Formats: sequence, structure tokens, C-alpha cells
Amino acid sequence: MKQTERPIAWGVVGKDRPAIALQRKNLNSIPTPGPEDVVIRNEYIGLNPVDWKMIRNWPANWNIGHVPGVDGAGTVLRLGENVKGLIPGQRVAYHQDLYRDGSFASHTVVDNRALLKVPDTLPLLLAASLPCPLMTAWQAIEKVPRRPEANVLITGAGGMVGRFLIQLAAQRNYRVTAMASPRHHKTIRQLGAESVIAWDTQSLKTQFFAVFDTVNAQHAASMADWIEANGHLVCIQDRLETPPVPAFDKAISLHEVALNALFRVGTDRQWAQFRQAGEDLLTMVAHENLRAPEPHIEDMAALPDALEELTTQDRPLKTVIDVRHFANGE
Repeated sequence: MKQTERPIAWGVVGKDRPAIALQRKNLNSIPTPGPEDVVIRNEYIGLNPVDWKMIRNWPANWNIGHVPGVDGAGTVLRLGENVKGLIPGQRVAYHQDLYRDGSFASHTVVDNRALLKVPDTLPLLLAASLPCPLMTAWQAIEKVPRRPEANVLITGAGGMVGRFLIQLAAQRNYRVTAMASPRHHKTIRQLGAESVIAWDTQSLKTQFFAVFDTVNAQHAASMADWIEANGHLVCIQDRLETPPVPAFDKAISLHEVALNALFRVGTDRQWAQFRQAGEDLLTMVAHENLRAPEPHIEDMAALPDALEELTTQDRPLKTVIDVRHFANGE
């Protein structure tokens, strides 16, 4: 690190629109890790819908100057005194705790349990785009018991989470039906969907062991009629506050997905499982056994506009911000 380098971050200063909710700020020193923490020198940060949603909703625990951002990839800079199994310079990716300062910065302090070692053959640029959508898809598929040849439906299958879900479901020998806009149909067939439909249910001809909904709670509830008895409804956006079917009717199981739950109540065993699964999935991407789209790249100065673009229908499938020269003002 250059002696003149100063850590820099984007802090929240408003909540009306993502593009005006950030300001660049200089920090006096590299952050100090807690006993279980690691300081990461970010190289790339991955943008996700949760980023602008958190800024707009302004959580009560976010102070003025809070640094947003959940996904990043870079190298280990400093280790807390209790951290084992990592070394300075190691390449890692992470999904950050929403209660802590995030990845929109040159340096981020992360709980060591959340760090995923990045394979040497996987570019950090691509690794930064993966933690939130990839681990969300993994958590969603893990909610459902394995039943090869069972029919499953994935809605919003053209998005990042949907694309990974299709592949993970196909690898578990589910018969996958994907619901998405027509412009995505060719791609999601190539990813392993046996059947592809547009945004309607008129072409559905079967009931499903599980429905994975990536849209919202209202849409998830509307899918309940298409779930077989004792089936599963997995809500990836929002959650269902009330059951969508009467009690003792179909007896379907309802599931919600929340990666940040581990930061609140996760056990060491659960964190070890999360880390092992994440590193295995990154290896699959590196070996092209799991297909990940190439992200759109912007520099750090474009962060507010890129964040605003996430709220539009014409947004890139995935945007990654290059942070490598940010701290030096280059």
C-alpha cells in the first residue's frame, strides 16, 4: 500500500433517491479489525437490488455517514487476533452484515466467518458479482428436500438469482419450469430449464413440488394454487405474513430467505456450512460448471448513477464497481 493512500468511502447522507444518498468521504486511517474481523482491501464491489432498497428504507440503525454495500471482493489486509486460516494478501469475496459499514469503500471490516476464499482461476471482478445472488440461490434450494424428477417452478428466472437457481435445481435432477420475459427464454433453456413460460399461468399444465418466487410476496401468494399437496413455497423477495391457503388444506410449507440471518443468530456450524458451500460454488464457477454472466463494469466515480440505474427496468443484469484506484484518487 502506498504511504499516501487514505481510505475513502461513500457514506449515506439522504434517502430520497440512491443517486443523491451518497457522498464521498476521506477517512483518517485504515480501519482496525475486531478480534474476529478481517480488513479487506476492496478491488471490486458488486451492486445488488438490496443496496438501493436499504438506502431508500433507511434502517433505524444506520447513522449519518453509514457506508452501504453488501458484496465485495479483494485481498486480506489486516487480521483480528482470533482469526485463523487466512493470511494477508489472500483473495476473498464476501457478503457483508447489513448492520455494519459495507463494501462501498476502499476498505471494509468483515466478520471472518463470512469470507469466501476465491480460487486462483476466478477473476476477482467476477467473484465480486456473486455472493448475494449465488448464496441466495443456494439458501433457497437448500430449503427444499431433495426429490429427483420432481417438478419445480422458478419465477423471475431471467435475473441473477433465478439463473443460478435453474442451474442448481437442474443439477439436483429437478424438472425445472422457468417463468421469465421472452427475451430471457433462450438463455434460461441453455441453463437447464426443461420448460419456459412468459409472465402468465395459462400455459401451466402441472402442479409443482416447489415454487421459488423471486418477485414479491403478492406474486408468491398467487402461485399457491400451483403447488401440490405438502409442497413448498420459497419466497426470495419479501415474505408471506399470512398463509396463502386455508389451514389443513394443501399443507404447504412456507420458506423465507435471508442471508443476513446468520449474522444475528448463526452458529459456528452454520457458518462453516455457508463458507464451504460458497467456496464450492465459486470453484464451480471457476471451472465453468456453473455459468455466471459477465458483469457490466463501472469506475467508483460512477457509483451513484450505477446505483440509481439499478432501480430501472433497463438496468444491466449485473454491475460491478472497480475500486482498485479509488483510494489513491486516480
